[in-house]
Order: sequence, then C-alpha cells, then structure tokens
Amino acid sequence: MKLRLTLCLLAATLTTQAEVSLPKLFSSHMVLQRDLPIHLWGSANPGESITATFHDLTNTATADATGRWSLYLPPQPAGGPYTLTVRSTNTITYDDILLGDLWFASGQSNMEMPLSGFGADTQVQDAAKEIAAANYPEIRLLLVERDNADYPLEDIKTPTGWSLCTPDTAKNFSATAYFFARDLQKALEDKKQHVPIGLIDSTWGGTPAEAWTSLDALGSNASLMPVFAARAEQADREPTELRLDALDKQARAEGKPTTPNRDWHPKFDSWRPAALYNAMVAPFTPLPIKGIIWYQGEANSALNRASLYDKVFPTLIEDWRQHWAQGNFPFLYVQISAFASTPKEDWGELRDAQRKTLSLVNTGMAVTIDIGNEHNVHPANKQAVGERLSLLARRLVYNEDLAASGPLFRLAYPDKGAMHVWFDNAAGLHTKNGAPEGFEVAGADRIFLRANAKINHEPSGDSITVSNPSIPNPQYVRYAWPNFPQANVFNGANLPASTFTSLEPPTH
Repeated sequence: MKLRLTLCLLAATLTTQAEVSLPKLFSSHMVLQRDLPIHLWGSANPGESITATFHDLTNTATADATGRWSLYLPPQPAGGPYTLTVRSTNTITYDDILLGDLWFASGQSNMEMPLSGFGADTQVQDAAKEIAAANYPEIRLLLVERDNADYPLEDIKTPTGWSLCTPDTAKNFSATAYFFARDLQKALEDKKQHVPIGLIDSTWGGTPAEAWTSLDALGSNASLMPVFAARAEQADREPTELRLDALDKQARAEGKPTTPNRDWHPKFDSWRPAALYNAMVAPFTPLPIKGIIWYQGEANSALNRASLYDKVFPTLIEDWRQHWAQGNFPFLYVQISAFASTPKEDWGELRDAQRKTLSLVNTGMAVTIDIGNEHNVHPANKQAVGERLSLLARRLVYNEDLAASGPLFRLAYPDKGAMHVWFDNAAGLHTKNGAPEGFEVAGADRIFLRANAKINHEPSGDSITVSNPSIPNPQYVRYAWPNFPQANVFNGANLPASTFTSLEPPTH
C-alpha cells in the first residue's frame, strides 16, 4: 500500500512538473511590444518540447535541465486582436492580445496614486468626471501587486491579469500613467497612427530609489556605499520604531496624544536595497517594452539622502537598461513637485539631481513645480503630469517636432555685478504674475540671498539677468530651490523652468 501511494505521488509530481506554464504577467488582453522580437518564456518538465503559435507565427523550444524554456517570434507591426497558444503536455491559450507600445510605469506614491485618489483629502482633479470617461479599449492595464524579495524573482505575485481600460479598471490604476497613455494615444491617432498602448503599473508609495535598484548595481559602485550605511542605521532604529508604532496605535485608540515630533516610519521591507527591484521589476526584464515612465524622489529627499540622489538615480536608469538588454531605451521621469516639507528634507537638491540626470542619453524630465500643493505631497493635477510625460514621448520617441520641455539651465556667468543665466528650450521665455521670482545669488562665500531678475528679450530672448545690491560680485545663481518655492518662469509652450543651481558640490 505504501509503495502504491509513493508511486501515485511521484506520478502526480511528474505530471505537475510537465505542465508548461508562462509567468503570470502573460494573460488575455495584454499588449506585446510591436516591431521587436516577441519573447515568450516559462517553465516545463526538463527536456520537454514546447510549441508557441501567435497570429501566423510558430516556433518551438525545449526546456533545459532546470525546467526553463524560452523562444522568440519575429517582430510584428501594431495590430490585433490575436490569439497566443502554447502547447506541451497541456495547452495554454490567451486571446484578445494586441501588438502596440508597452510602457512600464513605476515609482512611489505620486505614480501609484489611482484615479480614485487616496481618500477624501487626496483626490485627483475632476476624478469623477475622468473615471466616467475612461473608456479606451485599446489601452490595456496590468496592476502589479506590491511585493519584495531578497533575490530577483522570475514571476510576480498573482495579479488580476491584463484588462481593458474602463471606468471600473482605471479608477484603481495609476492616474499619471493613465493620462500619459490617453494623451499619447490621442496624439498618435491625430497623426493617423493606430497604436494600442499597454501600461504596467508597478509602484509602491513611500519607497526610495535604492529599493528599486539591483544589488548588482548598488554593490558595484563604491560611491553608493552610503546606501548601505543608511540601511544599517535604519535597521538599528527598527526595534524602537516598532515599539513606538505600538504605543502610538494604543494612544490613538484611547484618544491620547501620540509621540511628539516623530518622523514617519516606513515599512521596513519596502526600504531594503534592491528588494522592490527583485520582486516588482526583475520579473519583467525579459519582456520587450517601449520604455519607462517614472515618478519618484520624495522618499530620497531627507538631508542624509538627497545629496546622493545624483548618483543613485542615474545608476537605477543604467541598471534597468542593462537588465532589459534593449539598449538605451526611453526613460521618461517626473521631477518632484513643490511641497512645504520640513527642514529635514531638501527638495531643491533632489530636483536639481533629477535635472542633472538628463545628461544620460534618451531621457526626458517633466517639470511639475507649478502644480504642487503646499500642504499635500500628492498634487491633484495628475492630468498635467501625464500630459507632460506624453509630450516628452511624442518628441523623443515618436519624433514629433514640438516643445516638450520647459526652460533648462545651460550656463551662467558673472558680469558687471550680476549673474547672466542662459537657458535651453527658452523660446517665448516669460513669467506668470509679474517679475521673475525664485532666483537667488551668492558670492564667493556661497551664501545665497534672494535676488531681482529680469528677462533679456534681446537678442535671442533666452537669458535672464539676476542681481542683489548687497552682493556686488556674485559668483553663483540658483532658481526654485526651497521645498515650496515661488517660481514663475515658463517658455512659450507654457512649460515651467526647472530648479537649478550653478554651484557645483565640492569634490572629495
């Protein structure tokens, strides 16, 4: 009897192993990237033969000794719907698959924030109207469940699968990503380009960039060792933080005051270096995509982290490009907005680090400093954020001749007691509500003071002169540096100028 039971269990195990499977990121209604080889992969019994058929394409593969299999089908233009069939000892069929452009949307809460908002006090502008109108059958959505891991995973937690964009699905999906896809698809349709759009929403609010970066990248760059020092410090504090959490919870339940002047305590696992990359990015890297849209940075704005962001963020971008192995694919990101945070954070330095990251090829930055909410870290106007990301995509990816960026600092030099500042993307340079605001100058002592500024409309209209009578020999200039600055410079496309400083940090 025992032998028979053992043989039955062995047969059941072999049958389970033999069944071909694909990662859970594949499902009916998905979008596959047009004009790139179509990659299919998964698991089966070692040595098992797998056949995949998609549209009128067929290819076969054999599972290796570890049970992994992988195959490619030739690139195809935009179109569909098509059916994908994968056969081995069993058959898997996905239908209503479109070929189009697949965008991976990631970051923290401002990218995560759904159309339905985060509650009564944190709503998307005109949310009810936008949700009711969110009927776009050729925009497809995949919402990834939050997860973290110690090593790169080969699959994601069970999602609900891909879905068509409807009011019911869009309301729980990233508002920024939705507006990006909506505006992009409309612009392509206006140019007679019929392109389905796929969006993958892989986000987790209140998380730092290093959690989204692989250990390969973090560990190979000596300048990023402070990331691990900060993690060690956080780990040392964690037992006390957990005790304070419990005490504060009890105090709230009893209607008593909580711990005064206590900093926000993030979820410990979500801040572990590489943990979110391993669980929420790595499973997608075998999947060909069009590019990335990214909105993150607020969690890196603390004084002990902001100064490192000019190294962490470019490392993340290059890391993702390396693991996706598609070359320098488009990486479009949102510069964090304006918010009256605390003196323990430096949003100006963080925004400037994001500006400097534009030195990487095929990147674009959407400036949002004009739509910030002074007392809410989540701006309501996600429509503008999505639109500005779509403008970047239209110019950098789809080759439209249009203004996609606000004025960007080019250079500054002192002359006759003033700093002369020159900008790129400055055609139609102007201000809203009076004279230029938000400028500061500093002398050799590097102490910045508020300054007067005026736009030089001649000869080319792309420069501003900045001065302060109390600093007769200015050496440096900066703009929109406070966490919540008064900044009002725009170009002719009504896109705002970015935070910048001409003062380079000291080298060590």
